[in-house]
Amino acid sequence: MTSTAPPTTAPGGRKAAPEHLGHVIFITAAAAMGGFLFGYDSSVINGAVEAIRGRFEVGSEALAQVIAAALIGCAVGAATAGRLADRIGRIRVMQIASALFTVSAIGSALPFALWDLAMWRVLGGVAIGMASVIGPAYIAEVAPPAYRGRLAAFQQAAIVIGIAVSQLANWGILNLADGDQRGEIAGLEAWQWMLGVMVVPAALYGLLSFAIPESPRFLISVGRTEQAKKVLSEVEGADVDLDQRIVEIETAMRREHKSTFRDLMGGRFGLLPIVWIGIGLSVFQQLVGINVIFYYSSSLWQSVGIDPSSSFLYSFTTSIINIVGTAIAMVFVDRIGRKPLALIGSAGMALSLGLAAWAFSYKTGSGTDISMPDLQGSVALVAAHSFVLFFALSWGVVVWVLLGEMFPNKIRAAGLGVAAAAQWVANWVITVTFPSLSDWNLSGAYVIYTVFAVLSIPFILKWVPETKGKALEEMG
Repeated sequence: MTSTAPPTTAPGGRKAAPEHLGHVIFITAAAAMGGFLFGYDSSVINGAVEAIRGRFEVGSEALAQVIAAALIGCAVGAATAGRLADRIGRIRVMQIASALFTVSAIGSALPFALWDLAMWRVLGGVAIGMASVIGPAYIAEVAPPAYRGRLAAFQQAAIVIGIAVSQLANWGILNLADGDQRGEIAGLEAWQWMLGVMVVPAALYGLLSFAIPESPRFLISVGRTEQAKKVLSEVEGADVDLDQRIVEIETAMRREHKSTFRDLMGGRFGLLPIVWIGIGLSVFQQLVGINVIFYYSSSLWQSVGIDPSSSFLYSFTTSIINIVGTAIAMVFVDRIGRKPLALIGSAGMALSLGLAAWAFSYKTGSGTDISMPDLQGSVALVAAHSFVLFFALSWGVVVWVLLGEMFPNKIRAAGLGVAAAAQWVANWVITVTFPSLSDWNLSGAYVIYTVFAVLSIPFILKWVPETKGKALEEMG
């Protein structure tokens, strides 16, 4: 398979090996199945929100806690996955995540109480957190440096495809149930099928994990050098000086040890500056409110007077826009760099969110009698879609690429774990606060998200490093 870009010279004088990209892409895509499940499990709840409210007769605050329950597990999974991967290997962590996804899907589809559903959501969240860490780390370690940005973007591409497939599956199941989220299909309510069908991709993820090699860096760390050479020859080409590559990796690893959270300590504010930058990237990615679109969009559009069937359609169209934006990012992340893409996205998101805030300020009525003027309604729809587009072509991909690259080798696993955990905490904050914020003032909520999009611009300019084209051994 040939690359979409001309052959380049990788850092250290090594030639990139386009003829091996087909195999590398398969490995990357298999690892990114965790990202697919991450997106699917995160977003599938969108189609079940109102049905869960009716089934268990709960208010907005309790419902928000159940929806956000998965994020607690996400933080736990993200915080522990790095160290676990250093102990038992990247592939074993993928297999554990696959098992957790499978059990969570079955449990979520068959809950007997609200707390029971929340418990299964937490378990699925642990799997999501693990996938959010292990995918970028593994891909960064097996990808040739010249193509690492585009291959790392597979994780985000898989996430957005998972989001879109979950919305398509929800729509299909809803149609089978004659448009009723609580309509019965083969003895189960429609929303239960929505949550349960994740068993299929979860099992596929587990099977694919047996078909891909372990990370060469992990293999070297446990003394399996010959196996590491075999993997390196598969992903970088047989013409690469394998002994030299092993020496390079071993030299880098001699300067490091198994990363622990203690290794992240230092600097004026308790953590190393690069760790704070990673946390900042993760937090800003969530505080712009992107997951409001993917967790609550059906309810959001219904809250401004749009009928339920149309609200499901708009949830799906934003997912398609998300895929388009991610494809754009995959094309440009290695061409123009990480920072320029992030800046373009921040500016576009700020403008889109500002327009959405203005449009939602024209919402009138209450209860079932809610409406917006045609002009403002159209602006809100366009702004929501453009916000998703700018996020997807920038922060959606760039943050995961940077987190997989920016940390020095000796703290990469622990640093990535802490940054990803911070992302899930910020995600939880946005998820549990949105229902109350929207009840208070929907326009005001979007003003807050706009402010964070604007603040992300000086953060990128002053603190975020550019990692384009650098080998992992050069970070430090």
